[in-house]
Amino acid sequence: LAKNSFVQQKVILMTKPIIEEAITDLYCNLIPQNLCIADLGCSSGANTFIVVSELIKIVEKERKKHGFQSPEFHFNFNDLPGNDFNTIFQSLDVFQQDFRKQIGEKFGPCFFSGVPGSFYTSFSL
Repeated sequence: LAKNSFVQQKVILMTKPIIEEAITDLYCNLIPQNLCIADLGCSSGANTFIVVSELIKIVEKERKKHGFQSPEFHFNFNDLPGNDFNTIFQSLDVFQQDFRKQIGEKFGPCFFSGVPGSFYTSFSL
């Protein structure tokens, strides 16, 4: 993890309880077949995948607890067009292999897209 990413990683991990509560409430109340998540202002490094893995883990924990079927995950990475989206997509295979080793194969399919543009102006996902 790059030194300049450490502060962002720390903030991501500090917000985990808030995110966990919000995702748990959303998932348990709606029980969606598809779960679309937008990472507004995503990084182009490891922190992007920390967010992805934590969100999947939260949903999978609740899914197993309640006996639900795993949803299909759609992650939309948004940042300014200058962000290195290629790095994100080139890292996906390694991330998915490592993640499957951590939690197993029993989670829904994951789809990833890059959405360049400022989230301060309107855009469609």
